[in-house]
Amino acid sequence: MFPASRYSCQAHRCARLLQKIKTEHATPQLYTALHRRACSTVSTPRITTHYTIHPRDKDPRWEGVEMERFADEADVVIVGGGPAGLAAAIRLKQLANKHEKELRVCLVEKAPQIGAHTLSGACLEPSALTELIPDWKERGAPLNTPVTEDVFSILTEKYRIPVPILPGLPMQNHGNYIVRMGNLVRWLGEQAEELGVELYPGYAAAEVLFHEDGSVKGIATNDVGIAKDGSPKLWMIDEKKWRPGRVEHSVGWPLDRNTYGGSFLYHLNEGEPLVALGFVVGLDYTNPYLSPFREFQRWKHHPFVAPTLEGGQRIAYGARALNEGGCQSIPKLTFPGGLLIGCSPGFMNVPKIKGTHTAMKSGMLAAEAIFPKLTAETLDSETAGLHVPEYAENLKNSWVWKELYAVRNIRPSFHNYFGLYGGMIYTGIFYWIFRGKEPWTLKHCGTDANQLKPAKECTPIEYPKPDGKISFDLLSSVALSGTNHEGDQPPHLTLKDDSIPVARNLGIYDGPEQRFCPAGVYEYVPLDTGNGMRLQINAQNCVHCKTCDIKDPSQNINWVVPEGGGGPAYNGM
Repeated sequence: MFPASRYSCQAHRCARLLQKIKTEHATPQLYTALHRRACSTVSTPRITTHYTIHPRDKDPRWEGVEMERFADEADVVIVGGGPAGLAAAIRLKQLANKHEKELRVCLVEKAPQIGAHTLSGACLEPSALTELIPDWKERGAPLNTPVTEDVFSILTEKYRIPVPILPGLPMQNHGNYIVRMGNLVRWLGEQAEELGVELYPGYAAAEVLFHEDGSVKGIATNDVGIAKDGSPKLWMIDEKKWRPGRVEHSVGWPLDRNTYGGSFLYHLNEGEPLVALGFVVGLDYTNPYLSPFREFQRWKHHPFVAPTLEGGQRIAYGARALNEGGCQSIPKLTFPGGLLIGCSPGFMNVPKIKGTHTAMKSGMLAAEAIFPKLTAETLDSETAGLHVPEYAENLKNSWVWKELYAVRNIRPSFHNYFGLYGGMIYTGIFYWIFRGKEPWTLKHCGTDANQLKPAKECTPIEYPKPDGKISFDLLSSVALSGTNHEGDQPPHLTLKDDSIPVARNLGIYDGPEQRFCPAGVYEYVPLDTGNGMRLQINAQNCVHCKTCDIKDPSQNINWVVPEGGGGPAYNGM
C-alpha cells in the first residue's frame, strides 16, 4: 500500500487501523472510505493525558519526582458510600459491638459529602432497611411518603392506554415508600458513624493494590496536584396537581416497540409540592441517532404527562446508568481480598425498577460472611488477602436470589419480533401465572456496545426544539446538577487510541457519543486547519453516569475516577 521509502510511523498506525477494520468484516465500500479517513486523521492531536494510558515511568517530565503517599491499615475497607456500602459497614459494626470485638471499618466515597453522588427515582421497598435497622422510624429515617396510588400506562403519541396492576405483578408498590435517595444515604451515613464506622468522603478509590500472591491487599486513592496536560429530574409543581404518594409508570411512546424503556413520575410528600420524574432507555438500542436525553424531553410533552408539569419549576437534574443484566449477568462475586456488593454486580430487579433493597441486603450478607473469618482465633486463608466464598453461597440462599431468579426472563423476553408487546405478553403469562418457574432461562443478545447499527442503515431522528418551560436544552440541565471538577487535572475520560473516534465512531456511526452522553461531554468539532474533525471531551461536564464506558461501539473510552470531591452535587436526589 505504501512505498517503502515513505513507510513512516503514521503509516504504521494507519495500516494497523485498516487491518483492524478489515478483520471486523467491513464492506469493500466502507473499507475504502475508512482508508481515506483514517489516513487523513493519523495526526490527530493527543486527547488523552491520563497516566493510565500514558504511564509516568515513560514520561521524562516525571523523572526524579517522588510522589509522597500516606498509608493506613484497616480490617475492612469499603469502596463507595451508597446504600450497599453503608449497609455492609453498619452490619459489620453491629456484629462487632454485639460480640465485643474490635474491628476497624473504613469507607471511602468519591463524592464531597455522603449522598452527593447518589441518584435514584426512588420508590423504595423497605425490607432490607427493616432487617438492618428495625427501629428506622423511631430514628427518623427520611421515608416520608408511603405509596398510596399506582398508575401504569402504555403511551401512544397522543393517547394513554391504562394497564391494571394485578396483585403479584412486580410493578405493584403497596407498602413501598417514595424517597429522595440522597437523603436516605446521608441518614445511613449518620447511623454508620454512630456505630464507629470511619467515613472518608472526597476520596476516590483509583487503584487496586495486590499482595505478592495475587490477592487483593487494599486500594489507593488517586493522586492530586497533577496538571491538566499530564436521566431523572426533580420538579416543583403547582400544588393543585400534587398527589403525595402517587406512583406513575409508562412504556411505549416516544420509543418504538423494539427499543426497551419507560418512564416514572413520583409525587413526594416533603412539605412542598415536589415530583421526581425520569425516563429510562435500554442501552441495547440500535439506532445511533437516538438521544436518551432528548427522548426524555419529548416524553414530557405527552398529553398525559405535560399537565402535571405545566406551571411548575425544574429545580434539579441528574443521570445514571442502571445495571439491568439480572441473574444471567452477575459476575463472580468473591476473590481473595475482596467482594462485590451493591448495584454494580447486577442485583437490580428490572421489572420493579428497584435495586436499593437488594443492594443493601447484599452488603449485609457480605458483612455477615466476613465477620466470623475476621474474628476467628486462627486465620485460615491460603492467600494474604482473605477469601470469603461463603458470601456468594449465602446470597444464593437468600431472598435476593429468589427474587431475581423469578424475574430473570422478563428483560430478555423483549428481544422478539413484537418487542415491547411480546415482552409484556410473556411477563403476563410466565410471571403472573407461573411466578417465573419456567424451566428455561433466556439469554441477552450481547453487550450494549455491539448493538448499534451503522448510521447508513438507520433513519436520523428529528427532535423538536425545547420550549424552555417543560422541555430544556442539555447544558442548562447539566448546570442544575451542580457538577464541578478541578479544571487543571488530566481528563478522567480516557481513550485507548485517540485516532479511533473520528476514524470509526464518526465514520461508521456518525458520532453516537455526542448523543448518548446525558451531559454534553463529547462533541465533534472542526480541526483548526479546517480539514476534518476531531473529538472534544468536556470532562468538566461529566455527571459520572458511565454510559460512555458502556455504549461506546469501539470500546475505546475508559472511565477512570477524577480527583476526589469532583462530579455532581445532587441535593437529595
